[in-house]
Amino acid sequence: MFKRTRYQFGCIERKARKKGPDVWALRYRERIVEGTETHRSMVLGTVEQYATESQARRAAHALLLGINADSPGSGVVTFGAVIDRYLAEELPERHSTARGYQSWLKNHIKPKWGEYPLQQIKPLAVEQWLKGLDLAPKSKGHLKNQMRMIFNCAMRWELVPYQTNPISLVRVKDISKRRRQPTVLTIEQFLRVLGHVPEPYRTMCEVAGCLGLRISEVLGLQWEDFDWEKHQLQIRRSWVCGRAAEPKTESSKKPIPVDPALERKLREHQRRYCLSSLQNPWVFSSKCTGRPLHPWSAERRWLLRAGRQVGIDRLGWHAFRHTYSTLLNEYGTDAKVQQELLRHADIRTTMNLYTTAVPERLRKANRRVVRLLLPTGTEHRG
Repeated sequence: MFKRTRYQFGCIERKARKKGPDVWALRYRERIVEGTETHRSMVLGTVEQYATESQARRAAHALLLGINADSPGSGVVTFGAVIDRYLAEELPERHSTARGYQSWLKNHIKPKWGEYPLQQIKPLAVEQWLKGLDLAPKSKGHLKNQMRMIFNCAMRWELVPYQTNPISLVRVKDISKRRRQPTVLTIEQFLRVLGHVPEPYRTMCEVAGCLGLRISEVLGLQWEDFDWEKHQLQIRRSWVCGRAAEPKTESSKKPIPVDPALERKLREHQRRYCLSSLQNPWVFSSKCTGRPLHPWSAERRWLLRAGRQVGIDRLGWHAFRHTYSTLLNEYGTDAKVQQELLRHADIRTTMNLYTTAVPERLRKANRRVVRLLLPTGTEHRG
């Protein structure tokens, strides 16, 4: 769409030398005449000066500004170029988060906006683009947030003047509105679901339902995480996309109580399905690989089928966490205790997103008000 010479961020390479420590080299393109380019390289310093590639990259920033200033037409910075640099330098360390960011950027944002200069990306155009996407409002909110972060980086790297981030002016309608309400099981439904799920997935369901754990935390459990004397569990890791990772937040690491009834279930599971914890530390592992089980295959094979048997269209692992939160609230648990048990950083997440009043509780509360306002002849009504 736009014909231009791209802004260069260069390539950092580590090069070995016959004598002395390795060095970091910056490779870039130099335009000689119209349509002709050559590759150049310059040494930034040794690995003793810059221990990591990130440090070497920071040292190259001033040089790159000069290189681009001397190259005709290269002062135009495309949004795609800033995305490339963000992916190289700024991605979060948590693998699942980084993978999600990469997906939004590479599959949605870069194909649409990658060729645009930063200055030509306007809030109204972005807002209209988001409005036309066939995505949930929350997903559109993720895309907006990703573009906002890219612009923040561009300002920090002094590629555009310091100003109000234009993406902050973009509106996304119903960003907090769910397309589907979260699934909450009644006690009867929970027990019926267990009857349709074989071991060891049944025990996984019981752990998720009795402790309110995320499925990544259930799969990340190791036997050493349980303190059987104190009857508590310490969440130390999660299992996401086939690899161990840190728990979602610092609050997720808080210890939680384990009831003796659940302990007995876990002990029985250990005797039946697990080798010695020295041979395989994972609580829920595959007999073939010794690694944690795959959550999505179990969901497709067992949970969805079990959900249909009890009248639930799409039963997923997170339904057990919503059920746990709702039952805590139903039986009068203090809001702060609910937050601690669910290990949310913000109590508003607990109360606004996870806790649902069960229908019978709503009916009882409504009945009390009605019988105060209409006391005569209402006792026989349901």
